[in-house]
Amino acid sequence: MRGRLSPLFIQKMDFKSKVKELLEQGLAEHPSLFLIDFSISTDYKISVVIDGDQGVNLQDCIDVSRSIEHNLDREEQDFSLEVASAGATAPLQFPRQYKKNIGRTLEVTTETEKIEAKLVDATEEAVKLEWKAREPKKIGKGKETVVKTAEIPYISIKKAVVVISF
Repeated sequence: MRGRLSPLFIQKMDFKSKVKELLEQGLAEHPSLFLIDFSISTDYKISVVIDGDQGVNLQDCIDVSRSIEHNLDREEQDFSLEVASAGATAPLQFPRQYKKNIGRTLEVTTETEKIEAKLVDATEEAVKLEWKAREPKKIGKGKETVVKTAEIPYISIKKAVVVISF
């Protein structure tokens, strides 16, 4: 019986496809929102993590939740559903998240260094960071404060989080 898919596997894939379609429809009704993560566990727990260009509020989570929940039949398949925002301390994953955080301080980790700097620009390919550093003077003794910049491609970023300051 190699090569055949079990009916349970097919049912789960159909359910996941239907949920994904409903999720996409719900997000289409709220263009400022976007998907960060989506999963369905083996016991049919649906987890959705969203973010938004202007952040995410409780009503956004409720709206996305309803777009999924109100279009599924619990008699057909029992499930649980959780829709949440990415959270302030969650690592940034997509260019759209970087763009909404321009002007904020990030802690960016690459293969070779960790930089805490102001995010001054974000394109589809890279981020531009700016920070101040103390370096030896070019002439004479002592140190001077210099402004440094770096453009880092997303592919080089291992982790980036917004630095929360109070």
